[in-house]
Amino acid sequence: MNFLAHIYLSFNDPEITIGNFIADSIRGNKFQHLPHRIQQGILLHRFIDTYTDSHKIPKVSSKRLHKNYSHYSRVIVDIFYDHFLAKNWALYSDVSLELFVENFYDHLEDYYHFLPDGTKHMMPYMVADNWLLNYSKMDGIAKVLNGMNRRIRNKSKMNFAILDLEEHYDDFEEEFTHFFEELVIFSKQKYNSLKPL
Repeated sequence: MNFLAHIYLSFNDPEITIGNFIADSIRGNKFQHLPHRIQQGILLHRFIDTYTDSHKIPKVSSKRLHKNYSHYSRVIVDIFYDHFLAKNWALYSDVSLELFVENFYDHLEDYYHFLPDGTKHMMPYMVADNWLLNYSKMDGIAKVLNGMNRRIRNKSKMNFAILDLEEHYDDFEEEFTHFFEELVIFSKQKYNSLKPL
């Protein structure tokens, strides 16, 4: 799953949210210096990724893209799924997406000194362009795909994946809806098993 889903699946717990958000920037067990709940957020992120990678529904979504994008297909699916979460936000939260995103940006400021350097570098762009809010729009997703393709020197051609999203939109949305229902249950169980100090 991509940024918005990981933040949502932190269940409004600020330190868990930070850990869940920064986890991709943390290698191995190099997080022992962080506060306990941020460490648990990193572990929650990894549980979510393992569950997602082994689940049959995202594999179906990814297979649809594999011919054109090879091993980048899973990354693209994560971005597509964040689009559907943002687009259908009102089904998943009583708080507006705008307010949810603002609260998250506040958390980033509050815990800034714990963020990895890569996250600190990315943060101004994320906030200025309001990535999370713009996931709900097709042009927002197009910008994300273009940006990711540029960062890997146009090797992935994932900028063209917006065309695949348009062509198979209903299929991807149905797959997301069924999968996310199960993922929320799994993530909540894992979250509830994390014990505060």
